[in-house]
Amino acid sequence: QVQLVESGGGLVQAGGSLSLSCAASGRTFSNYAMGWFRQAPGKEREFVAGISRSGGSTYYADSVKGRFTISRNNAKNTVDLQMNSLKPEDTAVYYCAGGRVLMTHPGAYDYWGQGTQVTVSS
Repeated sequence: QVQLVESGGGLVQAGGSLSLSCAASGRTFSNYAMGWFRQAPGKEREFVAGISRSGGSTYYADSVKGRFTISRNNAKNTVDLQMNSLKPEDTAVYYCAGGRVLMTHPGAYDYWGQGTQVTVSS
């Protein structure tokens, strides 16, 4: 089992920045690709960004490319999401997830955090 706990959400004005962090415990963190997903009210959970087990590969949804940056620290068992130039449409609950392979489909991930709310005001 891997336990994931997100932190860092909050309220920010459009154009502002937030940094999310996800702390992992349990099995060896470096064995898992990590992803960030988000879910807005009434919408399906969608992929935001992902990072490979070593951190050598990253992948972003088109909607956040150039604005968000995912990174991980395998020594500290953390994965972060730096979000810049935030837009109202980025408002959602953000989840971190761990899986065997870096993929964009949420079904590919075995472990999930409880989520953290990000609200961007216009």
